[in-house]
Amino acid sequence: MGLNIKPLADRVLVEPAPAETKTASGLIIPDNAKEKPQQGTVVAIGNGKVDEPLTVKVGDTVLYSKYGGTDLKLEGKDYLMMRESDILAII
Repeated sequence: MGLNIKPLADRVLVEPAPAETKTASGLIIPDNAKEKPQQGTVVAIGNGKVDEPLTVKVGDTVLYSKYGGTDLKLEGKDYLMMRESDILAII
């Protein structure tokens, strides 16, 4: 992946997973009712802070807080830039 962006300090760039289009029972969810996904894949990380090294790495699938991060559009794709503290778990 040739993204030309390097997060600073404890920031992490995440590519969100696509929103669900169907329910478990097979009902199609309209665009205006889709929930924002809360998991994605780490695509770039900063260097961390001197006293707090980062625990996530590029390629990790993570679960993040519902309203965490800043939406970005790079090279036609949607991403979220967030602090590592907005990440709840590695899954």
